[in-house]
Amino acid sequence: MRDEYGNWVCFNGEIYNYLELKKEIGHKCKTTSDTEIILHAYQKWGEKCVNHFSGMFAFALWDEKRQTLFCARDPFGIKPFYYCIKNEVFYFASEAKALLPFLEDIQIDKRAFSDYLVFQFCLEGKTLFKDIFELKPGFAARVTELGMEENRYWQVYYAPDFYHTEKYFFEELEERFISSLKYHIRSDVAIGGYVSGGVDSSIVSAIATEMLGGDFEGFTGKFSIGEEYDESKYAQAVADKKGFLLYQIDIDHQDFIDNIEKVIYHLDTPVAGPGSFSQYMVSGLASKHRKVVLGGQGGDEIFGGYTRYLVAYFEQCIKGAIDGTMNSGKFVVTYQSIIPNLSSLQNYKPMIKEFWKEGLFDPSLTRYYKLINRAPKMEECIYRDRLEGYNPYDSYERIFIAENVEKDSYLDRMTHFDFKTLLPALLQVEDRMSMAHGIESRVPFLDKELVKFAATIPANIKMKDGNLKYILRESMSKYVPEEILNRKDKMGFPTPFAKWAKKETREFILDILSSQKAKQRDFINNEMVIRKIDSEGSFARNLWGFFCLELWQTIFHDQAYKYRKMIE
Repeated sequence: MRDEYGNWVCFNGEIYNYLELKKEIGHKCKTTSDTEIILHAYQKWGEKCVNHFSGMFAFALWDEKRQTLFCARDPFGIKPFYYCIKNEVFYFASEAKALLPFLEDIQIDKRAFSDYLVFQFCLEGKTLFKDIFELKPGFAARVTELGMEENRYWQVYYAPDFYHTEKYFFEELEERFISSLKYHIRSDVAIGGYVSGGVDSSIVSAIATEMLGGDFEGFTGKFSIGEEYDESKYAQAVADKKGFLLYQIDIDHQDFIDNIEKVIYHLDTPVAGPGSFSQYMVSGLASKHRKVVLGGQGGDEIFGGYTRYLVAYFEQCIKGAIDGTMNSGKFVVTYQSIIPNLSSLQNYKPMIKEFWKEGLFDPSLTRYYKLINRAPKMEECIYRDRLEGYNPYDSYERIFIAENVEKDSYLDRMTHFDFKTLLPALLQVEDRMSMAHGIESRVPFLDKELVKFAATIPANIKMKDGNLKYILRESMSKYVPEEILNRKDKMGFPTPFAKWAKKETREFILDILSSQKAKQRDFINNEMVIRKIDSEGSFARNLWGFFCLELWQTIFHDQAYKYRKMIE
């Protein structure tokens, strides 16, 4: 879109508060589009316009007078922004694959690959494609003939508030979430939602249904292969309680064989966990009924919902009790209070056994790295001598030990790291799998004011007595069925990839991992990967990580000539 000054904007996303900005700016608009508001906001506030936007966005704005390209990405990384610089030309796109024709050759970035081996995602703006980068969430960039200059325009600061009561946090959280949801349901079309059966998506769907007067539909998926892969009964429970129609899709191994290549193609890069396939299938179902859907992404990273937080925190509580330092700080959840709720770790005994095997009671920085580091289980399958000397731990440490987090708050440091790294990776899946089917996914937990408020909630309220997401569960308890609030077995839409690999999809996976090109990869020994298929745990991600990587190379690297031809 172009304005009267010759400025142009290329925009992907939604500015939810565009109506309020329209009144504040006072400019007579020619359209009802939120895209036009970006141009007028830039005229009024310049590059600081991004501080006024509430929404999900990635845009590039050409300033004709200054001969400058101004680029920005939303604070959480909901919408993607990729770029590369070749022959002094700045190229950008919402998909990495769109930039491949401008590369001389498609190669793996070795430093990003090292990140992937550890985390199954990349850190600090790197991508697995050499010379293609991401504009980081909460960053803006100015591009001129002199080059590109990046700067952070938004940051969340973790400063626990010990002056207010638990009741205050309950009430404020409910009010702020409802305020965010009011913006997220602002739409010209009917709204639906992903309903996984977990707390977060159930809260979103339940309250949205009330706000929309019942004009809401939900979508979920299940695997009939076994109860451990079917959480649809919980999704149905919230649908029954709130009275909305829930569509379900039963996903099987043939769906995987038929669609997994499409999934990797739309994702552009390998991702953490096979849940992306499940998301693709459910999005396909949703697209038949709705064009805008709501999701629960962000709740775990903001309020402390991952079981590994409890595993790591319990260790530090024991250490504090032994050292006599348990009550020396304000951030403590005591081991006495955690013990009654350790039953939620029942299915995580293998993780705990591995985690406590060595380094027990070491500093929290190194312990959390060990908890999330996937590389040790992959070493036999990697040609480590072909990688550079870069250590992903250095990037990890810069993010974990950040100035915007109180040094004594272990829970905040863990959730902050995941907020800055894992969450954008999950949002990539949310965005790509929905957009692959032409629908728009919105995430109400990711609102600037809500996130800023959540960062002030002390750990002993967020995770009271070892109850993960205690504050969220309690503040929203009147909206969600009790059986969902009290769940101890939430798996996060488990996908039976490892189980299928040993039987139903074994031949399909072997064909991909044993091709001639697969045997000649620079960094992965796929013959060793094949040998480990039968020893893969039901919910382990190691095999997925390698399979996903090989399929990615088959689709993009082995087809490099097709991308080069696109600009010939």
